[in-house]
Amino acid sequence: MIAALLLAAATPSALDAEAAFAADARRLGQWTAFRKYADRDAVMFSPQAVWAREFLQDRKDPPKSIGWRASDSFVSCDGRTAVNTGPWFNSKGKLAGYFTTVWQRKGASWRWVFDGGIPSPVSRGGAKTAQVHRASCTPRAKGPPVAPPPPLTRKQALTTPEDNGRGESADKTLGWDWKVTPKGARTLRVFLWKNGRYAEVIHKVDPAP
Repeated sequence: MIAALLLAAATPSALDAEAAFAADARRLGQWTAFRKYADRDAVMFSPQAVWAREFLQDRKDPPKSIGWRASDSFVSCDGRTAVNTGPWFNSKGKLAGYFTTVWQRKGASWRWVFDGGIPSPVSRGGAKTAQVHRASCTPRAKGPPVAPPPPLTRKQALTTPEDNGRGESADKTLGWDWKVTPKGARTLRVFLWKNGRYAEVIHKVDPAP
């Protein structure tokens, strides 16, 4: 038991992974860092859903990376899945919008499975000290708002008229879903199990470009 507790305490959090990801983007190059931390089945948007492994495969790093930092982290009860969100900044350091990254942990390593940014003209940059919101570990009600997503084929990910996907943590205390319209508008929702119910903790809409 003591060994397990020590191991859990030594395991990096999703916030640690996010900070390392952002630091490597500056140090190694923007797309190099995206490739380094991406899960094999990670999804990103351009503006339709694309497999990250294909979108990033031959993409050259820009001269200077964008920057970002998490202001909130929504974590499943078991601590193995997290959704981080916060401001992102352009290559000149000016606030450009807000990002959301979904992370999953395998062993001691974190990999992102969803990444999406929303441009925004707002001036506030979010809390500088990230706030962690942990799901309740009490038994959940039947009928969660989301279910595990069916795997997308390469053709579906690239050409489905209305792309959409869903996911949840293994313990079903954290879930998310997303949808992209044919014109590229994107909606993301995140649900966290709290106080005997699912609370919608993120609802972001990115207008069509």
